Amino acid sequence: MTENIVITCAVGVLEIRLNRPDKKNALTQDMYAALSDALEASNIDPAVRAIILTGTGDAFTSGNDVRDFQARAATNTESPAGRFLPAISSLKKPLIAAVNGAAIGIGTTMLMHADLIVAARSARFLMPFTALGLVPEAGSSMLVPQAIGLRRANAMLLLGDGIDASTAADWGFVNQVVDDADLMPTAHALATRLAALPPEAVRQTKALIRHGAPDLPTRMADELKIFAQRVASPEAGEAFAAFVEKRKPDFSRFS
Repeated sequence: MTENIVITCAVGVLEIRLNRPDKKNALTQDMYAALSDALEASNIDPAVRAIILTGTGDAFTSGNDVRDFQARAATNTESPAGRFLPAISSLKKPLIAAVNGAAIGIGTTMLMHADLIVAARSARFLMPFTALGLVPEAGSSMLVPQAIGLRRANAMLLLGDGIDASTAADWGFVNQVVDDADLMPTAHALATRLAALPPEAVRQTKALIRHGAPDLPTRMADELKIFAQRVASPEAGEAFAAFVEKRKPDFSRFS
């Protein structure tokens, strides 16, 4: 573990904080490894019901640390980002990104794997891959057009045009924009709501959204099969009992 990644967990919410503010939270090999460890561990930790990813200071992350990136490339060894991207894309628990300031390169592309995105008014999103002689990663060549449309994605990915928080909200790139001071309270409020829901129902819903069959008939059949299983589940039993008894359901005993 590295001090540049700070991890806390309380009341079912795991907060992962990029903590290298003097370098705009630029990502190093050690940071990628720590992020991967945290995400992989959260999948099997029953205490974790929702995850928040954010940055310390005035930036979410400026992307890869260039010197660290070049040093790794010179050794011809596999990048820890090669482990991080599968870890975040296959994450079973719901992930909320709380974006403060600049999100550059992978700082933006990783957001395509968040389930909810809250942006501070200071947030900026930029993917300057072509200007660096590179191409997009993290599935962003597919996911960004799906999120905001082909023409807008072309401007961001081909030209490297950046967008501010207001534009990101208008385009449906983020869920909401809040004042910087309200960023973390808002993210934690959303995470708390998710953590209070039936955990298996949340995980299976996320799996259907993220990894369900691409054709409608198969997706509907998969939903119906899982729906039937859920109706008989203890989580649904608690929800139905609470409704009949006119009380708030308590899903805390489920994992």
